[in-house]
Amino acid sequence: WEVEHGPAGGDELNLVKRAANYGWPLRSNGEHYNGDPIPDHTPDDGFAQPAASWNPVIAPGDMLIYKGTAFADWQGQALMPGLGSEALIAVAIEGESARETGRYAFDKRLRAIAEGPDGALWIAEDGKGGRLLKLTAR
Repeated sequence: WEVEHGPAGGDELNLVKRAANYGWPLRSNGEHYNGDPIPDHTPDDGFAQPAASWNPVIAPGDMLIYKGTAFADWQGQALMPGLGSEALIAVAIEGESARETGRYAFDKRLRAIAEGPDGALWIAEDGKGGRLLKLTAR
């Protein structure tokens, strides 16, 4: 799995497959930074379709698949800290498709995420004065 941010809109989560072409900059669910449209993905466009996409963007800074037990509801889900969304995004992966299951606001740009050996999550805020936060279950 790969999370990708491209133009002004159209962040995607893609299942990486050998020799697949994901379309950008010819196809996207966003637009160019100058405002010019990019044609949306269509089932017959010849490109691999995103498993999930976001517009407006979440601007993912990182991604991990949660393997711990501290947050049972997130086990096996992709967790993405958002720069633009200022949130932690949870995404359920089901076969070759994916769907957002939760968005948890932090009110700061989130840059990176790591899972500790105890299942706690470590999240780094972006920018000067950014903090390293440890998320634990109650």
